Amino acid sequence: MPEPIEVRKVPIESVTDASGLSRLIADGVIEAERVLAVVGKTEGNGGVNDYTRILADRAFREVLAEHGHPAPETVPLVWSGGTDGILSPHATIFATTADAPASDEPRLSVGVAMSEVILPEDIGRPAMVEKVAAGVREAMKIAGIDDPRDVHYVQTKTPLLTLATITDAKSRGQDTAIEETGPSMDLSNSTTALGIAVALGEIEMPDAGQIHKDLSLYSSVASCSSGVELDRAQIVLVGNVRGIGGRYRIGHSVMKDALDADGIWEAIRDSGLALPDRPHPSDLGGRLVNVFMKCEADPSGRVRGRRNIMLDDSDVHWHRQIKAAVGGVAASVTGDPAVFVSVAAVHQGPSGGGPVAAIADLGADLGADLG
Repeated sequence: MPEPIEVRKVPIESVTDASGLSRLIADGVIEAERVLAVVGKTEGNGGVNDYTRILADRAFREVLAEHGHPAPETVPLVWSGGTDGILSPHATIFATTADAPASDEPRLSVGVAMSEVILPEDIGRPAMVEKVAAGVREAMKIAGIDDPRDVHYVQTKTPLLTLATITDAKSRGQDTAIEETGPSMDLSNSTTALGIAVALGEIEMPDAGQIHKDLSLYSSVASCSSGVELDRAQIVLVGNVRGIGGRYRIGHSVMKDALDADGIWEAIRDSGLALPDRPHPSDLGGRLVNVFMKCEADPSGRVRGRRNIMLDDSDVHWHRQIKAAVGGVAASVTGDPAVFVSVAAVHQGPSGGGPVAAIADLGADLGADLG
């Protein structure tokens, strides 16, 4: 049986601010050596050259080292760049704990794993799907989860293509699926999502022609991000296990489109919080830790039949526009702009929508626990 989990959200007040993590450790809420993973939003442009991710990564690892973590370089830190609109930089910290209430009900469990090295020529191809799927299966074992239906959120960070890695592939007589570095972010994310879906039995193994093209294939729990920080899939898998104990539970759903606030509320309900038929942020009572979601501009260029120009706009990339729009919808549900909203969601939830995961603090004896 894996150990129970403590999970907390902290603000990031400047590009290199990791004081929230430091305070949690100093106050005894978590122990540095027990930190399993961090999932956060940084304030950069979200693109290939978004170095705010690297700055945050360094700041958080330095805090772990200062507080005695024996190998801070091994902790998965998954940073999604870009806090467009009202989105606020923050980090969600997952750690094991020795001080958790016993419970036979489903409670949060986390498994972290790394895939085999993903070569530049793997990105966008079945080889990457297979490597990610193997890593997800390993993360499930570590989390103590046997049934894929108990997995509610899989956050990954994978490599994208840069001029250097494209050149490396060519030097070895290989080619890459594309040679544009910016679009390779979307391609890496979508290929990873298919690997998650294969591992969890949501789809069969796709062929090469379906990757980033067949939008009927998707995972309902995948949240995939990519960057220049690593050369393999970094996997943080979150689900529920009976008997593990602890205060927290996770649930999930999907947003059918960019305005689907009901999809967010459904994920929150699935996390174990009882809500009225027409819920309001005040009904959450401070029990929602965070929500995590992916979003995508609908390829039809319409939302609920109304035309938009995100995909035609040459001034502001649609990544930034849809992220800001969905961030506003999410914050209107949670009452908190520090929500995890990430873009490039092909094969992550239905086309034009995206998956949503919610973590709730059910406490030791909270009556809202649905069991």
